Amino acid sequence: MLNVKPLDERDYELIKAAEKVIGKNYRYERHHIGAAVRSRTGKIFAAVHVEGSIGRTTVCGEAMALGKSISEGEHEFETIVAVAHPHPHEDTETCWVVAPCGMCRELISDYGKETEVILPYNGEIIKCNVMELLPEKYRSEY
Repeated sequence: MLNVKPLDERDYELIKAAEKVIGKNYRYERHHIGAAVRSRTGKIFAAVHVEGSIGRTTVCGEAMALGKSISEGEHEFETIVAVAHPHPHEDTETCWVVAPCGMCRELISDYGKETEVILPYNGEIIKCNVMELLPEKYRSEY
């Protein structure tokens, strides 16, 4: 069971940043996930995922947002979120929050064990510490 934390105004601001970046850059079969990360200094970095024709070459939105932040000199993270943009054949025009994949959970925790993750859980949008999503995390010193 997760230690669920309610979202605050800053969390909704982060979700909006992820929605904005994917809304502007959505391309069918190329970019349908937007992500945003807030650094400890309060700066927000948003990016889209980069889809490859072979699944393993795809780079997730969370990784792109972390990389963008790090490239700009921000190395400590507060909160991260990813949203999915609907495809043309879907019945909605609204983005929705998605949980990070397993590789992103590893990556987020590698760069900040105190990072909060916004995700859907039991029908609600909540946030929790990334380490709660990754029990018994792999560590290279084992």
